[in-house]
Amino acid sequence: MTPHAEHDLAAPAARHSGAHCVALFLVSTAATGAGLLLPAALGRALDLLLAEAAATRWVLYCAGLVLVLALLDACQTVLSGTVDARTTAWLRRRLTGHVLDVGPRAAARFGPGDLVARLVGNAAQAGTAPAARAALVAALAGPVGGIVALCLIDPWLAAVFLAGAPVLALLLRTLSRNTSECVTRYQEVQGRIASALAEAVGGHRTIAAAGTADRERARILRPLPELSRSGHRMWRVQGRAAGQAVAVAPLLQLAVVAVAGVLLTRHRLSVGEVLAAWRYAVLAAGVGVLVGQLAGLARARAATGRLGEVLTEPAPAYGPHRLPPGPGRLELRGVTARRGGRAVLDGVDLAVPGGTTLAVVGRSGAGKSLLAAVAGRLADPDAGEVLLDGVPLRELSHDELRRAVGHAFDRPALLTGTVAETIGLGLTSPSPARIREAARTARADDFVRRLPHGYETLCADAPRSGGESQRLGLARAFAHGGRLLILDDALSSLDTVTEAHITQALVSGGSDSTRLLIAHRAATAARADAVAWLDGGRVRAVGRHEELWRDAGYRAVFGESGESGESGESGESGESGESGESGESGKFHAFAEEGPS
Repeated sequence: MTPHAEHDLAAPAARHSGAHCVALFLVSTAATGAGLLLPAALGRALDLLLAEAAATRWVLYCAGLVLVLALLDACQTVLSGTVDARTTAWLRRRLTGHVLDVGPRAAARFGPGDLVARLVGNAAQAGTAPAARAALVAALAGPVGGIVALCLIDPWLAAVFLAGAPVLALLLRTLSRNTSECVTRYQEVQGRIASALAEAVGGHRTIAAAGTADRERARILRPLPELSRSGHRMWRVQGRAAGQAVAVAPLLQLAVVAVAGVLLTRHRLSVGEVLAAWRYAVLAAGVGVLVGQLAGLARARAATGRLGEVLTEPAPAYGPHRLPPGPGRLELRGVTARRGGRAVLDGVDLAVPGGTTLAVVGRSGAGKSLLAAVAGRLADPDAGEVLLDGVPLRELSHDELRRAVGHAFDRPALLTGTVAETIGLGLTSPSPARIREAARTARADDFVRRLPHGYETLCADAPRSGGESQRLGLARAFAHGGRLLILDDALSSLDTVTEAHITQALVSGGSDSTRLLIAHRAATAARADAVAWLDGGRVRAVGRHEELWRDAGYRAVFGESGESGESGESGESGESGESGESGESGKFHAFAEEGPS
């Protein structure tokens, strides 16, 4: 994390609570000013009392200053807490929005557990930075004001104190540098533990089935000794600095008091001025306050740096354009996408005519899901471009793109809310009729009606199987509509009968959308208008399922080695052929890259 990136996040965070920070600075400065006036008032009152003169007014001044200090301290506490809370909330909103914009790249780079640790723990620490800076200025004003006051009482007092000031400055500088290093290391180890814990929670069933809970516990907690070392070093640094300050500061105070005593014997100072000089020496040597302020600021800066690292992952940019009228023709031109240094998609050229269904098949790792993500701009290719009705997806506005493209996934995220709200997710004002029609198309209406409150049942309270969850995800995609519908293995948990019904609804012509279907079953591919066969990140062939079935390599994708009739696919292929002959087959001469890529 570069200092420049850290400042890029710190500056807007401070501006967000700018008015409160200014108020905190003014209140802290006023409290420091009142604290600097109090020793002078006490000294004057003491001199008057010793001289048996009227001192009521100065006693009242002292009482008033004490009351003002108490009020200002209360205001400082409230303002500091408010600034911390506002800044932390702003940082969490900013980082959460950025993580959602970046998508899977953020989780792949940092890990889900580390991201949570940054957004929860580090954001709270970073949120204290603006208040810490405002308070630090006031904390510095105390020692500076104390030295000035000593100089006004007698220049010799200030000279004696300044003789030892370089030692205090060196202590503070060393503290700031060493604390930043320790805190950064401590927070990094915390993130590693959080990441390992998140992985274990996600795979709890596997761990339970394998009986490896003890081993996983040891793996998660393996960095604890390193965390302990970093923590102990951090507290040793702060403790050593505080101890050295405690050793040096009293010596300076004693030196100032000794010189003041000498000046008293020579009648250059009064008793009250000696008292004031002692109090100003305490204020000038207030390194203990500065140690705490600097340590807190170092923790906040380290946390801000960790948050800033997340912002360095670029979010996708969107253009200003809208789609022209069109049937939803999808084109991939020379698309290359890399993951982990490997080209998962390598120069893919593909065209899907509007209003048709293309099934994408291939062995595991062939790049099917990445192709689906690129086609709907859930991920950007490293090279090439994707067009919808002739417009590159990068040039579309965010709202236009999301209105035009709908998605369904193998494991849909059914977020909090009712079943109806889950199906209508992303729609401005979905009608109940639209929700129910989409559920019927996805074969979800029957089991939804059996829920305790039907469509108004909370998803968290709706018991459902994996297949029923997939049907709700499909219903959400159908309700979304749009020109392009992308189903990324969204039928994998369905029984064969339900899958057949839904696939038939997709290809029957009842929808105006273009459908891109990631398929793992031969029956699904057989019902599509055409099939794109991915092999090693390239489009090996495009055609009808029954045509491609003649290739042994294509049959091997589905674990088959015999001919179509022997594998039992002939009936399904024939069914697909019957349903797809109504003017659809002629469209696919436009599919690019027929044959080997």
